[in-house]
Amino acid sequence: MSIATVNPATGETLRTYEAMDEEEIERRLQLAEATFRTYRTTSFAERARLMNRAADLLQEDQQEIARVLTTEMGKPITQARAEAAKCAKAMRWYAEHAEELLADEEPAEADVKDSGGVRALVRYRPMGPVLAVMPWNFPLWQVVRFAAPALMAGNVGLLKHASNVPQTALYLEDLFHRAGFTEGCFQTLLIGSAAVDDILRDERVKAATLTGSEPAGRAVASTAGEMIKKTVLELGGSDPFVVMPSADLDRAAEVAVTARVQNTGQSCIAAKRFIVHADVYDAFTERFVAGMQALRMGDPMREETEVGPLSSERGRADLEELVDDARRGGARVLCGGERPDGPGWFYPPTVLSGVTREMRIHREEAFGPVATLYHAEDLDEAILIANDSPFGLSSNVWTREESEVDRFVRDLEAGGVYVNGMTASHPAFPFGGVKRSGYGRELSGHGIREFCNITTVWHGA
Repeated sequence: MSIATVNPATGETLRTYEAMDEEEIERRLQLAEATFRTYRTTSFAERARLMNRAADLLQEDQQEIARVLTTEMGKPITQARAEAAKCAKAMRWYAEHAEELLADEEPAEADVKDSGGVRALVRYRPMGPVLAVMPWNFPLWQVVRFAAPALMAGNVGLLKHASNVPQTALYLEDLFHRAGFTEGCFQTLLIGSAAVDDILRDERVKAATLTGSEPAGRAVASTAGEMIKKTVLELGGSDPFVVMPSADLDRAAEVAVTARVQNTGQSCIAAKRFIVHADVYDAFTERFVAGMQALRMGDPMREETEVGPLSSERGRADLEELVDDARRGGARVLCGGERPDGPGWFYPPTVLSGVTREMRIHREEAFGPVATLYHAEDLDEAILIANDSPFGLSSNVWTREESEVDRFVRDLEAGGVYVNGMTASHPAFPFGGVKRSGYGRELSGHGIREFCNITTVWHGA
């Protein structure tokens, strides 16, 4: 795949880039290693000053960088601005909280005495250069939610971004440099996927984080396992959205539409499978389909647009194949299901009912504005359907019954359970999945500690 900006709304190639050669990659690896030796000793106060400055600059650049995001991957402009604002918020959150999250921990005095010591503590130390392999769907946020905690912990970052968002990738490098971070603290590597393996094998790279597809995750995890390096993986998701009889149906249907089509449906944590109790199935379906049909699809640069183009021609083709396979298997198309005429890689908001386990869309992630409806007779069946997926990133449940909430929290196989609301990432809460959705956590204290050397310090008499 070439490294290029291709406007998804028109299909026009706007700018292409040459991949870095081995000499330039080596220069950057040397710089990362050398920078880490000194950056690791900087104070939390100094790191916070730099991170807050980066947040200030990003806020100043909000309009400009939003247009870049929309041009490169088709995100509606209002959502692009919101993404930039969210990144600035996360930077400030880590600038404020990193020191307390990584403060030394002192074991209980009785345990220290029992160990034969007079003092002990646990210290969180940075690991070194961390390679981040990031996707195009949230091209700022995916990177910042790695970079902010990693840099605040004293690590340095090497970014291999998706090949269709090179301008965003270069902007991020420039942002941290303008904020005052030394050149080697955060570097963008303009490289293809084939170059990742050699970089990950390099002894100077201490760990890796990847957000992306299952095949990409397997490749990185395999190499990292061979090299005995720490990894965090956030892979696909096919999140359930369960609606029980006690739910506020109007609110549930309204949120369901947003949960499915945020970022034009190209989100790992977008709700994709809507599992509705038999008692309210018809009423919810009527509201949900009406909401999906009412969405405004069009030019992502227009303020009123709610659904933009998919990020690539291949992405639209993959989505069409899933819908066509379900249709051939007997699924009903309640709305959408046909690509519109004209330029760009648009696909309409689509709702399918009558989906069965034999259909590909039941077990594969639909990365676009396509929702599947399931009919559940009771709570037990709703949980069975929700867990009948290879993925386990997050989940959404709508009920006013506390006993039902307890069951969902206990039994849903997911990294998150959001009750009467939509899954969303926030810097204060850990984010990640189970099963084929990956392992490890981003954000919160859990996320900043993922790439720390947890060191036991023990003193004898």
